[in-house]
Amino acid sequence: MKELKKSKNLIHKYCLNGFYILLDTNSGAVHLVDEMIFDILDLISLPMSENIPEEILNNQDLKKYNKQDVIEGYSEIFYLYKNGQLFSEDSYKNFVSDQFKMPLKAMCLHIAHDCNLRCKYCFASTGDFGTSRSLMSLEVGKKAIDFLIKNSEARKNLEIDFFGGEPLMNFDVVKEIVKYAREQEKIYDKNFRFTITTNGVLLDDNKIDFINKEMSNVVLSLDGRKEINDKMRKTCNGAGSYDIIVDKFKNLAKKRNYENYYIRGTFTKNNLDFLEDIVHFSDLGFDQISIEPVVTDSSKDYAITESDLSRIFDEYENLANEMIRRYKNKKQVLSEGKDVNKIKNKDRPFNFFHFMIDLDQGPCVLKRLRGCGSGNEYIAVTPEGDIYPCHQFVGKQEWKMGSVIDSSFNTEIKKTFADTNIYTKPDCQDCWAKFYCSGGCSANNLFYAGSLKKPYKISCEMMKKRLECAIMIRIVEKQII
Repeated sequence: MKELKKSKNLIHKYCLNGFYILLDTNSGAVHLVDEMIFDILDLISLPMSENIPEEILNNQDLKKYNKQDVIEGYSEIFYLYKNGQLFSEDSYKNFVSDQFKMPLKAMCLHIAHDCNLRCKYCFASTGDFGTSRSLMSLEVGKKAIDFLIKNSEARKNLEIDFFGGEPLMNFDVVKEIVKYAREQEKIYDKNFRFTITTNGVLLDDNKIDFINKEMSNVVLSLDGRKEINDKMRKTCNGAGSYDIIVDKFKNLAKKRNYENYYIRGTFTKNNLDFLEDIVHFSDLGFDQISIEPVVTDSSKDYAITESDLSRIFDEYENLANEMIRRYKNKKQVLSEGKDVNKIKNKDRPFNFFHFMIDLDQGPCVLKRLRGCGSGNEYIAVTPEGDIYPCHQFVGKQEWKMGSVIDSSFNTEIKKTFADTNIYTKPDCQDCWAKFYCSGGCSANNLFYAGSLKKPYKISCEMMKKRLECAIMIRIVEKQII
């Protein structure tokens, strides 16, 4: 039977946790099917005809099924095909042409190129980004706000992330920049949303109160279990950081009612059993959790390599099953009319950042095509006022885009990033996950695969596994509901 080459690229089917799952790549439709439908799909050619082809009806691999069931199964597949929920065509291509014209909407302010920790895996060279240790002045911070307002054009909602190094080392300037931006909001009819990423060493009640008042989201950096965290995240004198910060993080999260934050760790070859670190976070009372794989040179003894992927995939499945167990437990408690607030932390549901997926609507089209918008809608600004495509490009002089001091802005680099999308990445063309990952992180692609337009394979494979787990979890949740 002659099959159009593109037919298999239009769907993704897999079996996980006893579920036969079918994803239509272009429409995003997800179908839970039985084993027979699963097998029939391997034999479909396009365009489909309404009547089942003889080649399918008489296929030896389908002889184990009842003939009438096979006919009805084919009819179900054809119904989905006819209604645009299976083997659907790509309707997004027309949205990529004018992305260069998109104004700025977000800025990563490197408030401090210095840090009070010396994390082994730090991509920022322990905080100074390979340059000199420095702090952003209020003058530079104000010019950065002015630059964003000017280049945001008609956009009303703008985002500022205070980043480092460690932002709390320059917290007085953080507060003054927030004050200045709030003043400008009224003048220019803008709305600023602030976030901050911190290692927590310098947290105190006053800083927590300000953060919880002004920051729409907070990222708390901790790697999990004490022995895992302290192996990689050390202070300047070589001591572990866990005992210094964990109670401060618990206090901050509690004071913001465990809302609009997440605790973010990094797993390395040292803790491929990272589910244990996630469970540890939950035991501490945190319910918004992210554990992300380290991305570094393969020569490092803690680097993740392709040989680790099988073990990591198993751990993602273990994590998915643990989340399902906790979710079912909560449903049971509710059905019995008990107080869910009395569920012990070891049984309490939590959100895992990389499993958060919306099957009903999901991200806007532009985000599906380009991802975070680095270098186009999103930029990073150093303490000296230099502009880069994102925080991971800082210090790479060939990627410097300009300066907020003199309002210079290299539109050629902006155009390079605007033109970087799933349609300009050859390896993404036939990938079922392209509208979920948008071709991966531009920085990781460049530094570890050699090109902005060549996905970094290890990250790519982990992303696909996370997506499979996330979709399966959503299916279970809908069945429980």
